[in-house]
Amino acid sequence: MIAITHSSLTTSLSRYWRSWGLWLLLLVAPVGARYMLPIDGAGVVIAIGGEMPMMTSPFLGLSLGIVVSTLMLPIAWLYLRSNTTRRQPWQIEEVTPAARIPIALGRFGADVVVLLATLAALTLAGWFLGWLLIPPRPYNPLEIAFALWLVAAPALMGLAALRILFEARPLLRSGFGDFAYFVLWITTIAAPAATAGQTTSFATNMVDFAGFVTPLTFASPAGADDFAIGGIQGTQGSLELDVMAGLFSPGYIESRLAWVVIAVAVAAFAGLIYRPHLARRRAGKSGRLTAWLNPGAPPRAIAGTPAARRAAFGWLNLVVAEFRLIGSGRVFVLIAGCIAIAGAFVEFRHGASPAALLLLVFALTAHAGRSEARGLLALTKTAPFAPMMRRAAFVLAGTGWSVLMAAPAIVRTASLETFALAAATGAGAALAASVVASVSGSAFAPRLVLLVLWYVYFSSP
Repeated sequence: MIAITHSSLTTSLSRYWRSWGLWLLLLVAPVGARYMLPIDGAGVVIAIGGEMPMMTSPFLGLSLGIVVSTLMLPIAWLYLRSNTTRRQPWQIEEVTPAARIPIALGRFGADVVVLLATLAALTLAGWFLGWLLIPPRPYNPLEIAFALWLVAAPALMGLAALRILFEARPLLRSGFGDFAYFVLWITTIAAPAATAGQTTSFATNMVDFAGFVTPLTFASPAGADDFAIGGIQGTQGSLELDVMAGLFSPGYIESRLAWVVIAVAVAAFAGLIYRPHLARRRAGKSGRLTAWLNPGAPPRAIAGTPAARRAAFGWLNLVVAEFRLIGSGRVFVLIAGCIAIAGAFVEFRHGASPAALLLLVFALTAHAGRSEARGLLALTKTAPFAPMMRRAAFVLAGTGWSVLMAAPAIVRTASLETFALAAATGAGAALAASVVASVSGSAFAPRLVLLVLWYVYFSSP
């Protein structure tokens, strides 16, 4: 078992070492730290009772930990799911007698090493920023590192464990797994609100997976439920916050260590429940529901058909083709129809519009990922229309679907604002999906990016 774990660990680490994406990941946190820190009211502002705490060594480490355990987690998930280790020789591994638990633990260990290397790079950046920003107040590099690692390291290990768990089951390997992670990420950020006003203990700290609530609120004069993180206004230096008291509060350190143990247990459990890859089964011909959901066979080719003449409006045909490919499948059409009908009765901005946009996120990213695949892209460059023309048609088609689903709401409200909102959200989602897919060459990256943007749109007033 030890030999299998060691082999899995070293193999994954060697593949990480040869990946240029690793160096980008190592640079993301240090470069972004300067712009994410609450300096002069800019960046990710952390306010307690409407006031910003003074920049001390522990508060600097806590601020960096908050940035990592909240905003950086989606970026790290994106890297883990799309890096060089995403392709595994399962055709060989799954027919060998090696146990899956040590393989899962080895890959988990490699992911943890990479994520903690990112945390180490952020620690160095935090020391440098602290040397510039903290004096004349006491500057203590150990307090910066302690606060940062105690808050962020368990969260990153939990992220690595989730990656291994999601790779163990067929359903979670797909786009549904990305959506499930998105829901879990939002839940971990919102869950600590349920413990507001309660006495700090091991149980209340276990609810806080991100680990930032207790250090902020334990010694806060404003109370345990009066803090805010994000784009808010505050006055820097007007509040003295004893972060170290929160880090050493009852049950906090024990809860962070417990999350480390849980992460290792989840990785081992992933190996226990691992399900091998299976050949996809074709939809059966029996059953009315199955037959109705099946898109059906393409029309039969006629051998004697003459060659097609050049279309008078080829660009229009391209837009129509993209429109059909985005909305392929009866399930998509059924859901889109339900959203359109709902738009005639519910408020559009916070009802039908987010539902339509969420449906488009999955449809647009799926088609963009197919279209931007490396091998297919080399082939489409030989077509009469350049890839940029097809991408423009993709944006127009996505806009068309958004406006089409909003048509009943537009008729009901008779408002140009509703039409503009539907067109803007559809065009923005299609443009973002096309750009990110063209860079990443897959559907995963744009799907995660658009899900985060969708949550921002859904939760905004």
